[in-house]
Amino acid sequence: MSAPWLEQVKWNSDGLVPAIAQDHETGRILMVAWMNEEALSLTVKEQRAIYWSRSRNKLWRKGEESGHVQQLHEIRLDCDADVILMHVKQLGGISCHTGRESCFYSVLKDEEWVPVEPVLKDPASIYNK
Repeated sequence: MSAPWLEQVKWNSDGLVPAIAQDHETGRILMVAWMNEEALSLTVKEQRAIYWSRSRNKLWRKGEESGHVQQLHEIRLDCDADVILMHVKQLGGISCHTGRESCFYSVLKDEEWVPVEPVLKDPASIYNK
């Protein structure tokens, strides 16, 4: 049986909830991913961001390959109980698999998405693929 606080979350039909990672010092949105009940419970227990990877169909401990761990500072639930907001410390300063600080690096200009933020580290040097 899950904890009462987990039962208050409104999971979607796939048993998932969107989770926003926000830098606890700057307020910058770093990324959005999904969590299932186990991922959310482990995030709180381990005090680090753990997501549910839809593409791999398994738990994903942020930073398990890259070292770019998100340490949890605070976790919030929105008013509709269907979105998680985590204030995190992003170790290594990179949250995006593209090697950027944030996954939100493209801006709409003249009806085109234009990358406006630099790659801080080549993804080939981050991931062992």
